[in-house]
Amino acid sequence: MHSTSDKSHRWGVLLAGGDGTRLQELTRRISGDKRPKQFCPLFEGKSLLDNTRERIAPIFRKDRTVFALARAHECFYRSHLADVRDGCKVIQPGNRGTAVAMALCLRVVMEQDEDAVVAFFPSDHHYLDNSAFREHVEVALNQIEEYPHSLLILGAEARYPELEYGWIEPGRTLVDSSISPLLRVSRFWETPEPSYAETLHRRGCLWNTFVTIGLAGAFVEMLQATVPHLMRSLDDVHSDNELERFYESVAPIDFSRAVLTRMPERLIVLRDANSGWTDLGSPDRVMNVFGRRSEVSGSRALRGHVSTSEIRSVNV
Repeated sequence: MHSTSDKSHRWGVLLAGGDGTRLQELTRRISGDKRPKQFCPLFEGKSLLDNTRERIAPIFRKDRTVFALARAHECFYRSHLADVRDGCKVIQPGNRGTAVAMALCLRVVMEQDEDAVVAFFPSDHHYLDNSAFREHVEVALNQIEEYPHSLLILGAEARYPELEYGWIEPGRTLVDSSISPLLRVSRFWETPEPSYAETLHRRGCLWNTFVTIGLAGAFVEMLQATVPHLMRSLDDVHSDNELERFYESVAPIDFSRAVLTRMPERLIVLRDANSGWTDLGSPDRVMNVFGRRSEVSGSRALRGHVSTSEIRSVNV
């Protein structure tokens, strides 16, 4: 197997095809239109997609960085991705969930590199420490070579019993480290019941950041094992017209629910205790990040002078 230190086989995929409906009232106040949150300049005048792209740029070659997008959002990402070649933009006819987007991107990547090591990154997340995040990703890319049939997830150390995150129960230790320990996954929960979230927090379980890394072939194997109808249907797509029909007929599929929860024995987790990860899925979390950034920098972080009281007033 090739070494993952060779960046020619490293592929980063930014998932940016979501509709961002839960945060739309806030993003409309900031941008003045109905753009999804990943295209909204929440922090420092840059969109979350821009932030994500800058965050991973030192890790992946530009021609090995792929963007999963939705055609309906073209007016929002056109200027942000003007310097990206067409072959690195996977334009979906619609939003059909993360599993469908990932399967399509994997096909595009494997057509160019069958030995690809692929890392998927949501484009609506925030990190207080980008350097710490990159260190974890580098460790993960190097470690996955030893576990070619597994998928590796970055698991953030939980700060409270969040109800809307996926949770990971770590198993036995594979690589002991004070900074980035690598562990088997005993079980994976997607948005557990409120009472159980408290239990998971007390037991030291981790948040699923959805940053998922593995050989392209391992992703395909797990998709074929859990959602075979998706993979069979995609195999029959050979033209733009067939892709249109495929998206018209396929139901949305969530990768965490449909794949990760069903195959924990194929998962490993790298503990991330210091990057300060947050999924910006609600106004409350945006407000929390705003406060934490202000504590660190002592300056206003949100574009457009949106106040914390305005954020609180947004109905989730």
